[in-house]
Amino acid sequence: MIELTGVSKSFRHGGGAKLLRTHFRELFQKSQVSDFFALRNVSFRVEDGESLAIVGRNGAGKSTLLSLVAGLTDPVEGRIAVKGRVAALLELGAGFHPDLTGVENLDLNASLLGLSRKRTADAYEGILAFADIGDFIYEPIRTYSMGMTMRLAFAIAVNVDPDILIVDEVLAVGDQAFQEKCWERIRGFKAQGKTLLFVSHSGALVRELCNRALWLERGQILLDGPAAEVLDAYSASAAT
Repeated sequence: MIELTGVSKSFRHGGGAKLLRTHFRELFQKSQVSDFFALRNVSFRVEDGESLAIVGRNGAGKSTLLSLVAGLTDPVEGRIAVKGRVAALLELGAGFHPDLTGVENLDLNASLLGLSRKRTADAYEGILAFADIGDFIYEPIRTYSMGMTMRLAFAIAVNVDPDILIVDEVLAVGDQAFQEKCWERIRGFKAQGKTLLFVSHSGALVRELCNRALWLERGQILLDGPAAEVLDAYSASAAT
């Protein structure tokens, strides 16, 4: 379902917004800007129905890897092949337009996932019931709390029948009852034989949900194998 071959991703240091004088300075002076590699020569394959956890310290490249698989950014080197519909829960509210209502963002996200109007309409009631945000579904997203935004994002992701679900720790937001409802849906998703790509700092969740784990360190794969073995090695390293 997912295959990465020799994938690298770099970002430009100081690549944010610049003042006009900065642009002129770079025109007439030798540039001191350098590239930072968030991922370097990463290769792995995820089979249909497999649940893979990505573990590693903050800054190891986990979120960058998920963004590449989700198609939100492109690698500077290597090849990425993904087969099937992908639903991604990455940065909270990513893909939502703040000035559009919940209903409008629902339609927009569904179309981006490749759903027809009929399939979106069929999923509509299930999404509203799962999100459980009442009449706020007709209000602009900018008026939502973080918990409400997460509710809608998750409800859309799990009700559009994806082949691959990507989750990056966003479920830390929200009340406990809704979090448990989300985890139950993810467990059901796994039981259906769907593919899961999962980033979490919770070893217990990784052991429960994933049969395999990949340990990233400074943008490179340090270990790839059974989840329990990788977690034990990672925990031992973190303790030293």
